Amino acid sequence: MKFFLFLFVIAFSSIIPQEKIMENPLLKKWNTPFETPPFDEIKDEHFLPAVKYAVEQQKKEIEEIANNSEEPTFENTIVAMEKSGGLLDRVSRLFDALNEANTNEKLQQAAREITPLLTRHEDDIYLNDKLFKRVKAIYDKKESLGLNAEQMRLLEFYYKDFVRSGADLPPDKKEELRKINEEISSLALKFSENLLKETNAVALVIDNKEDLVGLPESVIQLAAETASEKGYEGKWVFTLQKPSWIPFLQYSPKRELREKLFKAYINRGNNNNEYDNKDIIARIVSLRVKRANLLGYKTHADYVLEVNMAKTPDRVYKFLHELWTPALKRAKSEVEQMQKIIDSEGGNFKLQAWDWWYYAEKLKREKYDLDEEMLRPYFKMENVLKGAYEVASRLYGIKFVERNDIQVYDPDVKVFEVLDEKGNHIGIFYTDYYPRDGKRSGAWSSSFRVQSNIDGNFITPLVYNVGNFSMPTADKPALMSVDEVNTLFHELGHALHSLLSNTTYYRTKWVPRDFVELPSQIMENWALEPEVLKLYARHYKTGEPIPDELIEKIENSKLFNQGFETVEYLAAAFLDMDWHTLTDTTLQNVEEFEKKCFDKLGKISEIESRYQTTNFAHIVGGYSAGYYSYIWSAVLDADAFEAFKEKGDLFDKETAAAFKKLLSKGGTEDPMQLYIDFRGREPKVDALLKRRGLD
Repeated sequence: MKFFLFLFVIAFSSIIPQEKIMENPLLKKWNTPFETPPFDEIKDEHFLPAVKYAVEQQKKEIEEIANNSEEPTFENTIVAMEKSGGLLDRVSRLFDALNEANTNEKLQQAAREITPLLTRHEDDIYLNDKLFKRVKAIYDKKESLGLNAEQMRLLEFYYKDFVRSGADLPPDKKEELRKINEEISSLALKFSENLLKETNAVALVIDNKEDLVGLPESVIQLAAETASEKGYEGKWVFTLQKPSWIPFLQYSPKRELREKLFKAYINRGNNNNEYDNKDIIARIVSLRVKRANLLGYKTHADYVLEVNMAKTPDRVYKFLHELWTPALKRAKSEVEQMQKIIDSEGGNFKLQAWDWWYYAEKLKREKYDLDEEMLRPYFKMENVLKGAYEVASRLYGIKFVERNDIQVYDPDVKVFEVLDEKGNHIGIFYTDYYPRDGKRSGAWSSSFRVQSNIDGNFITPLVYNVGNFSMPTADKPALMSVDEVNTLFHELGHALHSLLSNTTYYRTKWVPRDFVELPSQIMENWALEPEVLKLYARHYKTGEPIPDELIEKIENSKLFNQGFETVEYLAAAFLDMDWHTLTDTTLQNVEEFEKKCFDKLGKISEIESRYQTTNFAHIVGGYSAGYYSYIWSAVLDADAFEAFKEKGDLFDKETAAAFKKLLSKGGTEDPMQLYIDFRGREPKVDALLKRRGLD
């Protein structure tokens, strides 16, 4: 849903008996610290009736606004909509969080009813003629209303939301749009369920200890523990979660096993079984074309990009191609270096995609005397988190205090209260970092409750980070890879954006998809800086700080494998754009479409796209025609970090205060103007090219 205030209001109804309402903890006032979710009381079966009840409550609120006999005003229409749906937002946010991070059959079954219900409800709001007339009446005279900048932005957001949701369509087209939206939402849910099942599948079972040769002891132990958990006692199991399959590809000399595991990963959703996603994604894309045409756009990408910084598909393609050419050139150079190693060892084969991790590790050791296992002992999870918190503290004057009195949905979840420099409460931050079968893959950040300040009623945020990082074993703590360290800093950056937000309205927090990654990606810049490594990187056994010679090796290897990393990412970004610039609703053959996309680019076979269509969760979720935004934002974050470098101080107070101001403003101003206010100019691509060795 697009607009809710996060205030708790209950008006009792005849839809659900009074005693049932009072029995459902989702529909009560939460008498918990900071009104955090009472997870100990909440059961799976509470969600569906709570959502149904909350939908009915908002329907009443919306009807009251639409049928108001008074002249439409900013307060009685726009602000009233911001205040509507508080209960529904609270319940649906909590449901979404659990269904992504801790799901089960009961929650998935509930989702199959809740998802179309919420889609219909959102259409009921945005296709409400009376409501739109009120919004349009206010919008048409906006210049005479004396609104401040944030109020004007809010009004413009709402008006565009209605128009882009079909409010101007004739009745028959509105009905067609409703059907499209409902089908897309149900298909997207099915896609996600299939992908979760395929990702949780046991991909490789080893029963011969000789097949474990070359693997670090920690990897072997984790595989044994995974086998025990999954009923393969006495064997070793590797799954399609990154902490399991990537180390195997990095260290196993067993090429045929690497190939088996790698292909299992890239073929998720493409195995011609009950979890196959080919027909689902082809249908979603077709429906998106149909919807875009219905709303007056040539393609789905045109529709999406209209409100992003990039604005048009042509501009995105131009940007991606400018990076593709130097990245592909560098990747081909990396292939040559690895092929030399293969040839020198007497290997009678050409480097393939499932060989990349293994020979990249060999090349790193050869060129820099460095490999992942040398670094992991210094990246104990708890220490990395403390380091990330210390960076946030030095930049923004905040601190994180662990709370053991706040309920969680899983024992792995930790909770922190975030305080400002004076000790005042800012918000609550939850961390959930280890894989489990009920959690989708990847890492993300979101909120149980979002900050707002309508009528002086300041609502503080409840923010969470979720990841799938390396787990502790029986005799070792969780020791992270460099990639996981960067990801932890990245997601904390998203959390800081939410925690430091200070806007009046929820809707004015919205920033374009190609700007939203700036706050997250800029945090990655601090993660491996020598000064910052000294703060947190300590050996998990001895407590000794990371030695200078290892830091020097990290510095020397910063450009290593950048061709691969950029090409595999850009390939996925091009795939996303190609799907969403289709103008034809004809159902596509997914495999043929992918091949055509990559052949046109000249992608080399040694590198697979980071995602294939059938497991590309981003483009089924909120990043359709938007996966490019990570590298678009990378231009911003590299240029923004240079502002600190130019001052000669990674924690320069003046620069940090200016960036904190940018974070606090959300979407209350145009994003480019926010960036110019911070940097004093528009961003330059130079810093990104230099950072990736593509200059």
